[in-house]
Amino acid sequence: MERGPAIFAGVVFALFGLGLLVWTAVRARQRRPVAQGVNPVASATVAGGVAVITLTLGAWCFTRV
Repeated sequence: MERGPAIFAGVVFALFGLGLLVWTAVRARQRRPVAQGVNPVASATVAGGVAVITLTLGAWCFTRV
C-alpha cells in the first residue's frame, strides 16, 4: 500500500471504530437500545464486534505505512 492511502484508511477506520465503540458503551451504560427493535444484548454485542474489527483494520493499515 502506498503511504498516503494507508494513512487515510487507517485514520478513517480508527475514528469510525473508536466512535462506534464509545457510542455503544454509552448507550449500553445508560441502558438504552443500541438498535431500535432488536435485542439489546445482541445489538450491543454486534456493534462492539464491528467496532473492534474496524479498529483492527485501522491498526493493520498503520502497519503498512
